[in-house]
Amino acid sequence: MLNDTLKNHHIILASGSPRRQDFLKNLNLDFEIRLKPIIEEYPSRLTHFEISNYLAQLKALPYKEELKPNDILITSDTIVWHNNKALGKPKDKKEAFSILKSLSNSTHEVITSVCFTTPTFEKTLYNITKVTFKALSDDEINYYITNYKPFDKAGAYGIQEWIGQIGVTKIEGSYFNVMGLPVHLVYKTLNTIADAY
Repeated sequence: MLNDTLKNHHIILASGSPRRQDFLKNLNLDFEIRLKPIIEEYPSRLTHFEISNYLAQLKALPYKEELKPNDILITSDTIVWHNNKALGKPKDKKEAFSILKSLSNSTHEVITSVCFTTPTFEKTLYNITKVTFKALSDDEINYYITNYKPFDKAGAYGIQEWIGQIGVTKIEGSYFNVMGLPVHLVYKTLNTIADAY
């Protein structure tokens, strides 16, 4: 359905995340994966969704000069916001343990920003989901880190994995947003872009 709407456009997904790639496949979209290395740093004055918005836009910068008139570039960034602090991807087991320990028995926010870029405009949107964990034991945290190695995931966990199944007690908002993409908003925005251009 969306593929027909976008038949005159070329979608480029600038993400190595298999989850984000699967989401676009599940929308039956034809798209190209194009990757460029980028240092994910942001100004310390930024907070909350400003961080993920900034990083999603930053990821689009290396592509801007090469976009053709019918291209739509999609870049995205997910952070976990907890205790007024952004939690990114853990560097090692120790940091992963520390992050998950802080999320235990509390509620945090998962914020995903998506930036849509063409040669003539840029649009960035974000989505927030609240996730509550039960009190996780040290054994549960260590088991998860050892077996699932969540070092490529913001907040050191994947909600679709074992830790989400045994640990998450409440979700307010989009489940898919926690996995890395607010698919409903991507679908809506791509339809809007197709109608406008």
